[in-house]
Amino acid sequence: MPASGVSAAAIAARLSSVGLPARVEEHAGYTSVETEVPESLSAESWREVLEVVAEADRFGLLATSLNGRTLWAVVRKAVPTTGDVGGPSYQR
Repeated sequence: MPASGVSAAAIAARLSSVGLPARVEEHAGYTSVETEVPESLSAESWREVLEVVAEADRFGLLATSLNGRTLWAVVRKAVPTTGDVGGPSYQR
């Protein structure tokens, strides 16, 4: 499992320990974590949740009247430090 997957799994485990079961998905350039957030989440739990997702590269909250509130976090996969980083069309 790539490092991003390990980090995302750790975030998901910590969210689950707060009572928010999370989904982890692998994508080409990142690993994402999502969980549904109930309206009844206490202020103390929110602080803990924010500490958890602060470990991600990006995070946010999607709130809609139809689907409730979804908390998401993204951990980017490592970018190569050597080799052809820019790809075949990259010009120096």
